[in-house]
Amino acid sequence: MPSAPLPISPPAPRLGAATIPISATLAANETMDARRRRGEPVLPLGFGEAGLPVHRMLRAALARAAGYNSYGPVAGHAALREAAACYWARRGLPTDAEAVVCGPGSKALLYGLMAAIGGDIAVTRPSWVSYAAQASLAGRVAHFVPGGGGVPDAEHLARTVSAARAAGRRVRMVIVTLPDNPTGLLASPAAVRALCAVAETHDLIIISDEIYRDLVHDPAAPFLSPADISPERTVITAGLSKNLALGGWRLGVARLPTGGLGRDLRARLLGIGSEIWSAPAGPVQQAAALAFSEPPALTERVALSRRLHASVARAVALRFAACGAAVPPPQAAFYLYPDFSPLADVLLERHGITSDESLAGVLLHKYGVGVLPGSAFGEDSGRLRLRVATAMLYGDTVTDRTAALNSASPCSLPWIAASLARLEEVLTDLTG
Repeated sequence: MPSAPLPISPPAPRLGAATIPISATLAANETMDARRRRGEPVLPLGFGEAGLPVHRMLRAALARAAGYNSYGPVAGHAALREAAACYWARRGLPTDAEAVVCGPGSKALLYGLMAAIGGDIAVTRPSWVSYAAQASLAGRVAHFVPGGGGVPDAEHLARTVSAARAAGRRVRMVIVTLPDNPTGLLASPAAVRALCAVAETHDLIIISDEIYRDLVHDPAAPFLSPADISPERTVITAGLSKNLALGGWRLGVARLPTGGLGRDLRARLLGIGSEIWSAPAGPVQQAAALAFSEPPALTERVALSRRLHASVARAVALRFAACGAAVPPPQAAFYLYPDFSPLADVLLERHGITSDESLAGVLLHKYGVGVLPGSAFGEDSGRLRLRVATAMLYGDTVTDRTAALNSASPCSLPWIAASLARLEEVLTDLTG
């Protein structure tokens, strides 16, 4: 008898076309971790983590709050919202606790805000990798506008918004970063005022990402938030990931505009949050309320962090400048943005480098140095710019990182000095 036909398996399910790869910053960190596990030498300059241990006061507060296991209100616990409101009031921005919404990191709040506001978004070129990616996830278009220090040039912004609207694209918001990631620079008050004037003329909502505000290297440097000029149309986002190195805690806060826009936006944002994250983690909220109240011990910790970030970022910038790259002196956080365009001919001849991606690839695969190409931040890849993050050089252990934090001369510590020497060696070989 003929054998029975074999059953035909149904076709395997397929996903739709993938449009959002893993974040470039997180991918860089995972690549570095994989190299470490293989025993390969690495110089981690790609991931924007603050690189410091959690203050013991905050560890104790989190431990005490471990029993807070209920969901809680979507906007966040009242104590946290009040503490965040007082945080902004101490910076010259009187804030009602009802205007504060908390979330599991400022990143989630930014996405929720994009979804709540609707329409397209204007972003600075260059700007943090997640702004354009989140716009795409929300079904929006990110319109890149040349700028500096995290703020788009006002004239270019006005032209971009007008051109987009003429083409049927409704640009409804603009994101700024004060101070900036990727460049480590702080936009001038004049640039912020010009931005606010364009936002007023074109009825744009401003989202001001100020998560690095407390890490401006010179505490006396003038800092102007768009909320100082245009409180009725400005949202501020902030968190504890950078100033207190609590990235893994995932806690962010948003300060909503005054007036009717703020009330409407709050209702929409809470509706979105209720369906996506429900509420921030209860124990983290309790400890975060302490952090935002800024007791002297934590204020001192932030000051020490600021000093450390400034010292190491300057030292790394000097190494890039010495090899011939153009490097704006870093002004905030732990970032710098070297431009290798002056060395384009040398890099092409020695390594066949024609783009920032190939430059970053050579640094990674030949030398074990992890950096990010400027094109990840919206730049033209031919400009040979890199985003360099310096905070992972502080040490591999809590002991080393604590010593770096407390040192008046952290670059002389053996492990940081060794990293700086290795970077100098790599850049010398790279550029001949």
